Parts: sequence; C-alpha cells; structure tokens
Amino acid sequence: MLIEGPAVVVEGDNIDTDVLFPGSFLNIDDPDAMKPYLFEGLDPSIRDRLSPSCVLVVGDNFGSGSSREHVPLAMKAWDVGCVLGRSFARIFYRNCINLGLPVVTSPDAAAAAIAGEPLLIDTDKGIIEVSGKRFEIAPIPEFMAEMIDSGGLVQWARQRLER
Repeated sequence: MLIEGPAVVVEGDNIDTDVLFPGSFLNIDDPDAMKPYLFEGLDPSIRDRLSPSCVLVVGDNFGSGSSREHVPLAMKAWDVGCVLGRSFARIFYRNCINLGLPVVTSPDAAAAAIAGEPLLIDTDKGIIEVSGKRFEIAPIPEFMAEMIDSGGLVQWARQRLER
C-alpha cells in the first residue's frame, strides 16, 4: 500500500481519545456528522489543516484512554490517509486497523516530519520518506493490509465468507 500526503503534526504525547472526541458527542453515529467534533477537546484548529490523504503525525502513546471508535471513524470521514506515530495505545491502534485506517509506528520518522511537508509511506516495502530522509519500518502484515484495503475488519470478513 502506497500512502502519500502532507504531514499534519499533532503536538504532544499521551493524547487520549477523550480529548480527541469528547464524550458529549458520543451519541453521534454517522461518521460524516462526527467530523466537526474531531479534536474538539484538544485543538479544534487542527481540523483546518486536514486535507484528503493527509498523514496525521502524532507523538507517544497516542489514542490512550477509552476505546472510542469515533476517533478513527471521524479521521476516515476527513479522508486522513494514515496516522504515523511514535507509539500508539494498543486499543486505538487496533481500532484503526479494524476500521480500515492505516496506522504506522516509527518514532524516528514521526520526529523528522515537518508540518505541511509531503510524506511517502510504502507499507509493502517498509519504507517511509520524510523531507528527503528515508526510514525503514516492518511491513504491515498481509492480512492487516487486506483488512485496510477492504475497508476494515467487518468488510474483510464478509468478503472472506462470500468466497
């Protein structure tokens, strides 16, 4: 899978899902209707920097806290191409994969990213290019790549059952 897009840097470590999508909006179940509330408790101006295929670049332990799927669903609704981080909370990471949002861990690449600069992530070859620098990552396992390409775990499972 080849992902290209401008970096949108979200500063800070240990950013939890409670500030990424506050509890007062959890009654919303339509991803398009979730878009105006993504980052609401952290910094709503981040939404102004989102563009189709952008790559969110985040710090350590991103997505900690409660296991709300609203965050990756809203990110997908904004057409975020990938989330690149130094590290992720385990449940957030898996929610991204299960919902079809690519998520990649590379502390060095995340540290090198510059807001607005283009990023190239090749999950098959295990390469990230950031501002002329190249970083190696473990390729995404094939079944996880298939899940992402299918749109998430539910769609992936349906396709496998239909075979």
